[in-house]
Order: sequence, then C-alpha cells, then structure tokens
Amino acid sequence: MLTVCVLVCAMMALTRAEALPEEKAVKDDQAAETDLVKRTYYGCSGGWSRFNRRCFHFVPKPMTWAQAERNCRSMGGNLASVHSMQEYHEIQRLIMTATYEYKAAWLGGSDAQEENVWLWSDGRPFHYSNWCHGEPNNYRRLQNCMQMNHAAQKCWDDLQCNAHLPSICAKRATDSCQSPPSTLTDVLKLIFADSSVFVSLLS
Repeated sequence: MLTVCVLVCAMMALTRAEALPEEKAVKDDQAAETDLVKRTYYGCSGGWSRFNRRCFHFVPKPMTWAQAERNCRSMGGNLASVHSMQEYHEIQRLIMTATYEYKAAWLGGSDAQEENVWLWSDGRPFHYSNWCHGEPNNYRRLQNCMQMNHAAQKCWDDLQCNAHLPSICAKRATDSCQSPPSTLTDVLKLIFADSSVFVSLLS
C-alpha cells in the first residue's frame, strides 16, 4: 500500500513538473497581451506623437494665432504649452521630421490679457521659458503671441498675433483613447483600422 502511494505521489509530481513550462508560457503570453493592451490604450491617434503623457501634432498650414488655437481645439487640444527643455526638443524634432528644417511655429503662449504676464492657452502653469536674448520685447506694442524656433538660436519670440505661421497642437494622451480593448484581437483590429486610412483635417 505504501509503495502504491509513493508511486501515485511521484506520478503527480512528474505530471505537475511537465505542466509548469506550458503554464508559464500561457502566463507570459497573457502578460505580453496585457502590456500591449495598456500601451495601445495610452497611445496617440494617427498623426499625433506622444511625449510625457501628451500627444503633439504639427500643423503645416499657416494661420493666425487665434485661428491656430481654434484649429487645435477642433481636434480636442490647444496650441502647445512647453514645460521643459526635453519637451521643447521633442517638439522641435517633430517639426524637423515634417519639414526637414526648424521652421517657426505658434505655441500656446500669449500676454494679450496683461502685458508681460504670459499664459498658456491650455491653462497650465507657466514655469519654464526659453526666450531668445532680449525677448519678449513687445516691438511697437503689437506683439502678444509666442512663436518658437526664432532666429539662429531657435528660441522663443513674441510676435504679432495676426502673423501667419504653422502651429503645434497638444492634448492629453488619454483624450483620444477609447475604452481599453479586452483582447489582443481587439488591439490588432484597432491598429489596422487606424493605419488603413488617414485623413488630414487640413487637406
């Protein structure tokens, strides 16, 4: 009887040992699937680039500052606010990728409400700045809007708000996301649906 019990226990242990690799593979697959679901859920929609939990989009069409802000709002965002040198370099990289140069563009800064009190159009605090030397200078008392990539230093400058420039829009990464897909198949459907057709709002 003891021998039978020993044999049964040995067989159970052997069966369990053989099952472990398969169970581990299943768990690894589930972990990879969950990771992909999370990364897809917190990503940005087509034409937008993610950085620091926000999505950025370069709009090449020249507009006034107010027109550019309205255009960004129509896409669920605002003209971009900038909060670090790393973030500014990321926006510069986005423009360089699209235009092959550091083209001047509107950001969301303005002191139209009160001279020399700069605010971001998205309401975020104005802590970081990258003004060019001697700027902002409110030349002829007409410059109340912020452009980036100014002069050789590619820094910030105040400019007349009715000038026509390209622009950078920004929005929170979660703004453009749907409910998280439940399976890897759902994720793949979303990926292929997004990549099949891309219609520019400015075309």
